[in-house]
Amino acid sequence: MKVQYSGAAHGLVRGIGIVNLVQSAGDQQDFYPSDYRIYAPDQDGQTKNEHFSEMVIQAVFAKKLQAKRILFDSGYASAENLKLVRRLGLIFFTTLKSNRMVSLSKAGGWIHLNEIEWTSERLQNGVVVKLKEVPFKVQLFKVVATAGDIDWVITNCPDETWTTQAAHAAHDVRWQIEELHRGLKPLTGTEKCQGRTDRSQRNQSACCYPAWRSLKVKAKSLGKTLDQTKDALFSVDPHAELATPRIQAFLPAEAKVLINSINV
Repeated sequence: MKVQYSGAAHGLVRGIGIVNLVQSAGDQQDFYPSDYRIYAPDQDGQTKNEHFSEMVIQAVFAKKLQAKRILFDSGYASAENLKLVRRLGLIFFTTLKSNRMVSLSKAGGWIHLNEIEWTSERLQNGVVVKLKEVPFKVQLFKVVATAGDIDWVITNCPDETWTTQAAHAAHDVRWQIEELHRGLKPLTGTEKCQGRTDRSQRNQSACCYPAWRSLKVKAKSLGKTLDQTKDALFSVDPHAELATPRIQAFLPAEAKVLINSINV
């Protein structure tokens, strides 16, 4: 465990950092965890961006995921990761931190995102820009939330007919990861891990992911929620359940790929 930033707590917490790779069939459709990495730089010296690149390469070459798009947040939108995704032939949708530098033209030089002149046409359809240290152009969209918060969404999709609304919707599929987080922690016990050693904590995570995936597959076949399916397991003698499990292990088909991190 280590002290790290938690998006849910909006501050520093002590917990287990996990970088998740999730495969999805799209908005409002099935999604399943495909891979994960424990974020423990004090032990292995790896950054979250290095975990990102390893998992994506593993997904493409070893797991043969037939992904067309990869969605991730600004924490993984480094120049190296963007170049890697493009080399792999994938379309990315991600967000940028507000301090990133972009160029609209050689004559204009590098400017901050909030220095761009956002005409009504650009607000509707975005603008093509070049990111600093990235050798190819991307389409940038300014997404303004009702509360006034701004998301800077970018994509390398060659189709320049994307609207801001469509690009925002495409990137929003990434929030299925939050659904995974909300189910994985309480349903499988990852948020209450009592292990005191690195190995015991890693072992619990290794068991929780396939457990959640199998639980979801069973819930879908029964037309029930994950909670209802889990509660039904305790309606019989636990010894009988262990002897003859009603929920079998399952490996889902591959689809799109999403990535994010979670603090447990």
